[in-house]
Amino acid sequence: ESAYLYGAVCPATGTTEAIIAPHANSEYMWEHLTLISEATESGRHALVIMDGAGWHQQDLTEDFDNLSILKLPPYSPELNPIEQVWQWLRQNELANRCFSGYDDIVEQCSIAWNRFIAEPERVIQLCSRR
Repeated sequence: ESAYLYGAVCPATGTTEAIIAPHANSEYMWEHLTLISEATESGRHALVIMDGAGWHQQDLTEDFDNLSILKLPPYSPELNPIEQVWQWLRQNELANRCFSGYDDIVEQCSIAWNRFIAEPERVIQLCSRR
């Protein structure tokens, strides 16, 4: 069994949004974009950086007037701030673990994400290119 953690960070403020889903597809990506849109302050616009994953291929932002997508070139994870988050989660929370099933995966990913976001300064530091 597996689960997919969809995550977004604002490198300027350290705010985050995430969902955990049983599948990686455009339906769950749309749900994630909905969360990002709702969390974006009124009058502000969010830039969502995406790699070339299959569920990132559709233009899902047409339903959101406060989101734009920046698609990265192939094989360029170093340009995506969220990659530092995935690395931190693997190194500090989720590596070398056995899970009893889907519910345990979701619970442990939730705990790991919440530990990561507990320190907004860490989010800013990891995700900012200064």
